[in-house]
Amino acid sequence: MSLGDVVPVVAITGASGFIGRRLVAAFAQSGWQIRVLARHAPDSGLWGATTADAVVGDLDSPQALAELVAGADAVVHLAGLIKASSRSAFMKVNRDGTAHLAAAVAERARKARFVQVSSLAARQPELSDYAASKQAGERVVRGVLGVRALVVRPAAVYGPGDRETLTFFRLARGPWAPLPAPAEARVALIHVEDLCALLLHHAAGNGWSGGETVEAADACPQGYSWREILQAIAVAVGNPGVRLVRVPETALRVAAACGDVGRHFGMASTLTRQKLRELQFPDWSVKAADWAHPAGWAPRFGLSDGFADAVAGYRAAGLLPAAKR
Repeated sequence: MSLGDVVPVVAITGASGFIGRRLVAAFAQSGWQIRVLARHAPDSGLWGATTADAVVGDLDSPQALAELVAGADAVVHLAGLIKASSRSAFMKVNRDGTAHLAAAVAERARKARFVQVSSLAARQPELSDYAASKQAGERVVRGVLGVRALVVRPAAVYGPGDRETLTFFRLARGPWAPLPAPAEARVALIHVEDLCALLLHHAAGNGWSGGETVEAADACPQGYSWREILQAIAVAVGNPGVRLVRVPETALRVAAACGDVGRHFGMASTLTRQKLRELQFPDWSVKAADWAHPAGWAPRFGLSDGFADAVAGYRAAGLLPAAKR
């Protein structure tokens, strides 16, 4: 970028999360000016050496949203709930909060490209309140912004620092690890760095396909079996001899029911009956017709090197012990 170039501006929600921190770095490396929405003034060093202008507020703050998106060239919407104590809590953020942001973009950033990061779960809204809320958020965006918006549904995202998948890496270090779903179930994956590169690619207008919904995965969009995934994780943590054991359905249902009890008392439980339905759904592959593989972007990480990178990151952060000798 030369001195005479105009620096593009991106507004990002969810910038303090697992994906968001890496997305901020990706935009910074490409020379963008970055604005982020933050509930509180962020800690110094949250994004390393990267500088981002923080707008304090949330998705219910019209003034903060207007300030966030004003004059932006691109808006990337990452913020959302993945755990909540009720359907209304999911809808308040994933649908209504998205509606507020889309309205702000329509009013204050009329030339901005809007990239909404949704979820493959939005394909199956009957499975859970989370899935229904993600689909509802997509409908809102299409209704307000039309062809100015692109919806990206990533496959399961993993990589250094992800706490949602860390449990599987820890379990794979033991003598046995649980298979949480039927053998025929397929799960597509994408490394966080590949997803961020794709979001940057679209936000910059490269091969822009506004008004569409695309799905994002690595070079294996048909996905992997849980046995393939856990075996690859075991190799990455240095325990290739781990025994993979199918968890009895009764045990999973009891654990999920306990999570539902916690949800009843206002706790955002990790495993509930709804989450179990998502986990055991047989087809989280990415359909070839919807696969986001635009010219100029290609996934860098496959299963083996992607998991190795995740393990290195976990160990550097003290989240995973060194390999057994």
